[in-house]
Amino acid sequence: MNKQTLLQNLRVVPDFPIPGIQFQDVTTLFRNPECLKIMREEVFRLYKDKGITKVVGLESRGFPLGCTLAADLNAGFVMARKPGKLPGEVIEQTYQKEYGEDKICMSSDAISSDDVLLLHDDLLATGGTMKAVYDLVKRFNPKKIYINFIIELTIEGLHGRDILDPDVEITTLLRI
Repeated sequence: MNKQTLLQNLRVVPDFPIPGIQFQDVTTLFRNPECLKIMREEVFRLYKDKGITKVVGLESRGFPLGCTLAADLNAGFVMARKPGKLPGEVIEQTYQKEYGEDKICMSSDAISSDDVLLLHDDLLATGGTMKAVYDLVKRFNPKKIYINFIIELTIEGLHGRDILDPDVEITTLLRI
């Protein structure tokens, strides 16, 4: 994988969304065809032989690559969304954020116990949202769960990987 190409095209936005944060903006990777191809091929290579039946993309930056990856893996795509965004019956998981509580939702019929899941999002920082999605999909009792991120932030004070299940295989394309 050409990590250098990805790093060169990753935009860092200082002081967003609050002062002191160096926001890692993956939208610049999605709009660059070479970067999109690199990410798509690398994540496919990691999971092509794992028997994935569904990819769960986290709102919203987990949708573009997650959906493409699902098609490449001949798997279904499931959206993990904020409350009020999905029609029909949903199940939800409440979780703590830095400044309060939030919820993540999925359609109640999205996953079965026969599924092998790949949970995908753009960035691992504190890990709270992914942990909530992981806890939510565990309720479906799937055969297996894998987790993937484009970027993992390894900045002091961020220990996102530490709150995730240590028995789950977690992969990232870039560690920053």
